[in-house]
Amino acid sequence: MRNVAESIFVRQVLDSFDDFWHPRILAQVNDYDVRVAKVHGEYLWHSHEHTDEFFLVISGSLDIWLRENGSERVVTLPRGAVHVVPRGVEHRPVAAGETEILLIEPTGTLTVGDRHDEVPDHVVATTGAHLDGQNIDHG
Repeated sequence: MRNVAESIFVRQVLDSFDDFWHPRILAQVNDYDVRVAKVHGEYLWHSHEHTDEFFLVISGSLDIWLRENGSERVVTLPRGAVHVVPRGVEHRPVAAGETEILLIEPTGTLTVGDRHDEVPDHVVATTGAHLDGQNIDHG
């Protein structure tokens, strides 16, 4: 992981890759990763038994479908909106168009949560890719 004294330019990181549903780790804060990702289309239903999941929409719009108390509902996040999915709540992010998001999760959290055996081809099951080795400017 990079030196904490360096600045990271979020826009430059987002401009450095094109793939969807494959978060990049910008930084680590204590035992948490700060990740960015480009998303488009539907992710898979999943939950994280031991952690909440923080979403911030940088650009575009994101729907987060939630299954709670025997029913489904959707939370729509426009650019600039934040939502926290509580631990154990089954959810499915969906982006109608290309959307950029920032996530905060404990280091090592698998993006597909409890559904690691059901990963569709368009999803990268990962704990996030490090930026080391990419040509990213630092302040």
